[in-house]
Amino acid sequence: MSTDDRASHRIKSIVIDEDSLAAASRDQEQERQVAIFDLLDANYFEPVEAQAGPYDIKLSLIENRLAFDIAGPGPVEERYERRHLLSLSPFRGVIKDYFMICDSYYAAIRNSTPQQIEALDMGRRGLHNEGSSLLRERLDGKVKTDLDTARRLFTLICALHWRG
Repeated sequence: MSTDDRASHRIKSIVIDEDSLAAASRDQEQERQVAIFDLLDANYFEPVEAQAGPYDIKLSLIENRLAFDIAGPGPVEERYERRHLLSLSPFRGVIKDYFMICDSYYAAIRNSTPQQIEALDMGRRGLHNEGSSLLRERLDGKVKTDLDTARRLFTLICALHWRG
């Protein structure tokens, strides 16, 4: 694949369904906004059957499943449009662990030593990588992404679970 082809396979916009979102702490909202900014700045997102992007994405929860609504460019009758539904069951454990360590990390930033903060941050990054790898596996055969794109998408998936 040429660099031009890879560059066209990217996310142009991303929306998280407001009805699916839960209230978030200031730290969680900041993390969500940074993930969206970084995702739109640089990403690789290639739906398997799509000819070219860029793509508009909507993330939502539908009957306890993650919905990726993807729309490509072009006239309506020719546009690439797909909905991929992913079961959230495989994500439950890693998301739960990720939230626990994030809570500890945010508390540590205010009260702990740099060494304690660094140890929690390493654990947080490790769980984030685990969730990102799982997302890439679950999207296999549907959408190709790179690890950085999957990491940012995993952050946004977590945003849909910040209900507590």
